[in-house]
Amino acid sequence: GIPDFRTPGTGLYDNLQKYDLPEPTAVFELGFFRSNPRPFFQLARELRPERYRPTPAHLFMRLLHDKGALGRVFTQNIDSLERVAGIPADKVVAAHGNFDGAHCVECGAVCDDRVMSDGIEAGEPVRCEYCGGLCKPDIVFFGESLPPRFFRLMQTDFAECDLLIVMGTSLTVQPFASIVEAPHARTPRLLINRERCGERHRMGGERLRRLRQLGFNVTDGGFDFDEDTNYRDALFEGDCDEGVARLAAALGWGEELRGLVRAHGW
Repeated sequence: GIPDFRTPGTGLYDNLQKYDLPEPTAVFELGFFRSNPRPFFQLARELRPERYRPTPAHLFMRLLHDKGALGRVFTQNIDSLERVAGIPADKVVAAHGNFDGAHCVECGAVCDDRVMSDGIEAGEPVRCEYCGGLCKPDIVFFGESLPPRFFRLMQTDFAECDLLIVMGTSLTVQPFASIVEAPHARTPRLLINRERCGERHRMGGERLRRLRQLGFNVTDGGFDFDEDTNYRDALFEGDCDEGVARLAAALGWGEELRGLVRAHGW
């Protein structure tokens, strides 16, 4: 599968030494990209969605959509595997962007999909046909603003959310990590993850204050798994694929999920 960014020994940040970067995060910094775009394009070749299959966790989200139970998928992933899994684009908010489009970083012109695809496949930078500036996929680099759609739908969707499922994240990157705090205080929340994260004792009051200033109806903090007062938070501490398999089985959807998994070559 696609490596994540922070897992010790296997994350992308641990595997970037071959690109001779000043620091691992530089590959996603706009200033470094402008001065030396080749490392990004070489890395992007390894991240192309066409090289990977959606996991059972992706396909569980597809099953939720098929059942009419999916409100929205908010994802930090840039691999577009939700689309490959068959989830409609309007149901997905790619908070950190993805490979589905590309623009010039200088003039903002749209870059032809085929031209960008060929450049990524070759690991070579792509130039704008209008101004000669560098083009990049619509992935949010450090220092760039998240898409306005993320903030707009975060305000409307979580006001109507009746169950929040969080999977496969460290909940360390803001503002995305604050999603767990966005639903109403009575909304059930389930974390399916290899490690615990986003717990209340790790949340700061300053974060809640900033969210309220942005207009979010935040009345609660992080997860309360071990608190005696916990009435809504549940944790499956383990692999996401195993977690969704157990959840699907409990819902009576186990065979349907296995069918989707088989159809995608697993």
